[in-house]
Amino acid sequence: MPVDTNVITKAIAAHGQWKQRLRDAAATGKSEWRPETVKTDNACDLGKWIYGEAKAQVPNAAALEEVRKLHAEFHQHAAQVLSLAILGKRAEAEAAMAMGSPYSKVSTALVSALKKLAA
Repeated sequence: MPVDTNVITKAIAAHGQWKQRLRDAAATGKSEWRPETVKTDNACDLGKWIYGEAKAQVPNAAALEEVRKLHAEFHQHAAQVLSLAILGKRAEAEAAMAMGSPYSKVSTALVSALKKLAA
């Protein structure tokens, strides 16, 4: 069974939406999401796929493990950014998302790893 590229495409789009949600939360200090929910890496569609169907679809176990690891790290960093944002720490939240930050680095690495899976 080949990799479902639709899952990858949707995951990359959802990833971009999360980046915008976090920017909005930093700007407003509000979010409908809670950090403890965002921290979980197996509840979103990509996480469900990684821990489910992906094992049968991805022949390269190391590549899938890299995506799993990066995805989990992204959720950790996103939860930290969201925590800062809803505490009203706008400058700190924005700094945590800035280019070169751990959040930014893992975000870029995750999208790259996802694209490799789909190739």
